Amino acid sequence: MKILLTGGTGFIGSQLVNELTKNNFHCFIVTRTNMESAHPLVSYIKWDSLVSNSFQQTIDVIINLAGESINSGRWTNKIKNKILQSRIESTNNLITWLERQAHRPNLFINASAIGFYGTSTSLTFNEHDKPISKDFLATTVYDWEQAAQKAERLGIRTVLARFGLVLDLNGGALPKMILPYKYYIGGPIGSGTQWISWIHQQDVVGIILHIINDNEIKGPINVVSPNPVTMNEFSKLLSSSLGRPNYLKVPGFMLNILLGEMSMLILKGQKVLPSVALQTNYNFQFPSLEEALDFTLK
Repeated sequence: MKILLTGGTGFIGSQLVNELTKNNFHCFIVTRTNMESAHPLVSYIKWDSLVSNSFQQTIDVIINLAGESINSGRWTNKIKNKILQSRIESTNNLITWLERQAHRPNLFINASAIGFYGTSTSLTFNEHDKPISKDFLATTVYDWEQAAQKAERLGIRTVLARFGLVLDLNGGALPKMILPYKYYIGGPIGSGTQWISWIHQQDVVGIILHIINDNEIKGPINVVSPNPVTMNEFSKLLSSSLGRPNYLKVPGFMLNILLGEMSMLILKGQKVLPSVALQTNYNFQFPSLEEALDFTLK
């Protein structure tokens, strides 16, 4: 099987490529710079070759993980525009390339986020729910998914993989959340009642493989654990796994001062369940946060 990946060198993409090659899949990783691979099942291609349509290869699956990190800095208007446009541009480039192909892939997996639903301390969301707000993240994800759904109109099975908080020491939010505990100043952030819908990085990879192998999965799928927790629970389990105290509560207004609008990533949350993954019998490797943290931090 031949797989075309964007974002394949990122912290999720690189681990996904490792697992795909173990399953004997050939990965074509789209990059903006010249790169060479020593692995026989990994090839690097430049975005220019897609845009110009000079890349001619029959592809079975496209996995689109490309996009500017939402943690790349305080959300100025310039940064917010970069976050949105990087996602729309990469997705539109893939769609344009697909439209030119005589033999199109069977599957298009587009990375997305549970920010689609908006934030709430009282509601529980699954894949059937619509957005309840029009904050920056919700509108960004909505526009991103609209761009990706053009693949569906080309007759390609299209899956919108809505990621929650990915637990991994190589990237994402976890290394930053751990840092205060290392200096014995850790504790819950904000009210503590906000929900965190998390997932271990191995289950991110596992769910993507599950999507590839199950031809019935299409549309949105929440890539989260079946057991979301509140910030209070998260901080308590994190301190236990690290063997550090959990007594210094960080007021929300302080984070607002430091991060501005970006503070919503931590201060607000949503309780999201992986209904599609469960209904299609995906077997979570780390269903509980305690297991996931202990494994990650051991």
